[in-house]
Amino acid sequence: MTRAASVIALAIGDPNGIGPEIAVKAAARLATQDAPRIVLVGDAHVIRWYAQRCALPFDALHVLDVKALPADSFRPGEVSAAAGAATLAYVRAALDLARAGEADAVIACPHSETAINASGTAFAGYPGYVAQHLGLAADDVYLLLIGGGLRIVHATLHEGLAGALARLTSKQVEGAARAAVRAMNAMGIDKPRIGVMGINPHAGEGGLFGREDIDVTEPAVATLRDEGIDVVGPQGADLLLTREDIDVFVAMYHDQGHIPVKLRAGRHSAAMSIGGDVVFSSVGHGSGFDIAGRLVADPAPLLGAIGLVTRGESPA
Repeated sequence: MTRAASVIALAIGDPNGIGPEIAVKAAARLATQDAPRIVLVGDAHVIRWYAQRCALPFDALHVLDVKALPADSFRPGEVSAAAGAATLAYVRAALDLARAGEADAVIACPHSETAINASGTAFAGYPGYVAQHLGLAADDVYLLLIGGGLRIVHATLHEGLAGALARLTSKQVEGAARAAVRAMNAMGIDKPRIGVMGINPHAGEGGLFGREDIDVTEPAVATLRDEGIDVVGPQGADLLLTREDIDVFVAMYHDQGHIPVKLRAGRHSAAMSIGGDVVFSSVGHGSGFDIAGRLVADPAPLLGAIGLVTRGESPA
């Protein structure tokens, strides 16, 4: 970002996944460098457990103790409703810290959608939850995935493909593009070029492959151009992604945006929830329940997400 974040509220993610481990390792590594202050947001007993096993002094860590997970529910590697509820409690506390002006940005470690939904909260990813907590409509906050030299905003996200396309409107595409412009401005790109992907192959080939692009993406692009935004498209995603003059792309659905970034960057991608008034980022990988508690989780992707919000550095 253009203004360096001096305090990061780092929510530890699902306490039974690898989130607490990578959070502790990242905070310890940055504590010895000229880096922002990292405040670990989560249950202190979980953070202490990892600090002790990683041979790190707990007292040297900055911790906001969110008492959300009972001690007997802390079971690394287990997907549970209790851990899902705790995950959201940590995120809420981190967002509140930022909105109170006590943190410049929020970064969230991996969550489990299965665990969170099992807790009774309908959840389809951090952007919608951030919107809800900030008092915004769910479609006002979008996911920006960054990695491998690509930046891709998603007009829809975690939902079935048929449902996502059935409710996709020109307004959503326009909103994603406008949020993308604001995010690029914050990263120091004053007049970004936006590439809008088509819904259908070849962006519908003039209606040959369906009217969805005629009815949705083409009107959106026309509106954006009328607003003075430098926008290219709609074009078929396969062709558009080969262009090197695009600063940020707008994908129509989850896999259209995730696949190219994950192919290039793998787990080193980072995600940002854009459109709200809080800088919010998360890692691009999952909770790693299969290795949770084994002390082998790599904090490098999390460090990349921290670098993104503090120095505007794109992940590998």
